[in-house]
Amino acid sequence: MRKKIGIFGGTFDPIHIGHLRMALELKEQLGLDEMRLLPCHQPPHRDAPQVSSVQRAEMLRIALQDCPELQVDERELQRDKPSYTYDTLLELRAEFGSDVSLVLCMGEDAFAGLPSWYCWGELIHLAHIVVIARPGWAIPEHGDARDLLDKYQGEPRCLDETAAGSIVLQSPRLLPISATDIRQQIQAGKSAQFLVPDAVWNYIRTKQLYR
Repeated sequence: MRKKIGIFGGTFDPIHIGHLRMALELKEQLGLDEMRLLPCHQPPHRDAPQVSSVQRAEMLRIALQDCPELQVDERELQRDKPSYTYDTLLELRAEFGSDVSLVLCMGEDAFAGLPSWYCWGELIHLAHIVVIARPGWAIPEHGDARDLLDKYQGEPRCLDETAAGSIVLQSPRLLPISATDIRQQIQAGKSAQFLVPDAVWNYIRTKQLYR
């Protein structure tokens, strides 16, 4: 059986239970051997995170301390440059070889904007792409993202059959939680308890983050 490694990147500013539940369900639905959460250092396509890379990584480690099914991969934090997914996939492919199935997970919103990513046309040759349905979003009917989907769309079994090259649509449970809303609540002096893991909420309060 081909080993399958899931890759779920983001700023995680902060990590919340919506991120965690989605990553866990994708791991189970797709039968992944690993699901790695990769906090990015300098996101190329959005504003800089409000707290440091070190603090975001620490919150992620805290969130996963009782969840062996999910792992933190900090490789993007080691680069003093924008966190390009292409570079990450190249590293992972060199590390794991050509037989391991790499499974890049992203929301429909990210996939719609994929043609603006660095070396975006090469990603499908390095990994499979799992596109997660999100309320209020849809893949454009025309354009480069739609052309890519039409050319490479496959079924979950493709993740076992080849190491890369398929786009799979998935619909895990999506909790209506937003990191942006969490930051705004904290800035307004409100509580984010139960939106993030308790240990993460304690860390945010202790460090007085997002205030």
